[in-house]
Amino acid sequence: MFAAPGAAERGRCREIARNDGPRVNGEITSRTCRLIGVDGSQLGLFGVRDALRIAQEQGLDLVEIAPNANPPVCKVLDYSKYKYEQDRKAKMARKNQARIEVKEMKFRPKIDVGDYETKKAHVMRFLKKGAKVKITIMFRGREMAHPEQGRIVLDRLAEDLKPWATVEQQPLMEGRNMHMLIAPIKGAFDVTPQGGEDTSEKKEK
Repeated sequence: MFAAPGAAERGRCREIARNDGPRVNGEITSRTCRLIGVDGSQLGLFGVRDALRIAQEQGLDLVEIAPNANPPVCKVLDYSKYKYEQDRKAKMARKNQARIEVKEMKFRPKIDVGDYETKKAHVMRFLKKGAKVKITIMFRGREMAHPEQGRIVLDRLAEDLKPWATVEQQPLMEGRNMHMLIAPIKGAFDVTPQGGEDTSEKKEK
């Protein structure tokens, strides 16, 4: 690949070690390009060697920003600064994304009332914090012959939590377990149904 003469001395128009991103300087394989100046102006069609020379004279890099165009579009810019800005924007975007956590609560198909209420309170607590909850029914031995009992528990839980959660994934049998995924309804915990007090935390204690 071509690198403009004197690149090492000027510190630009050299190959830059990267794992991804656009082709830069000597990595550009096209013979011609449509060149954009550092100020965003359209400079027209140039041979890549000439474009590299122009970038070198300004102490900057030649970056291929539209490789699929015919001919490719290249821009004169400070690649290190460009990469830093791109990384910073990506980091901010990830930071601003709502991180949805998935919790899991396990039930038995023949769960008693007390244990059911305790586990339901835990599920409510997870939902209140904005997490999705994977509900797992665990079958053992001969219980596998009656999967409908697990479905009854899941349907009961979905109905009990209907004011606060929606079923995102319907009950599904996988091996010896049955799963259902529920997600909190946005704003459901802001006002409790019928103006009543939210007792989910009290039940948990």
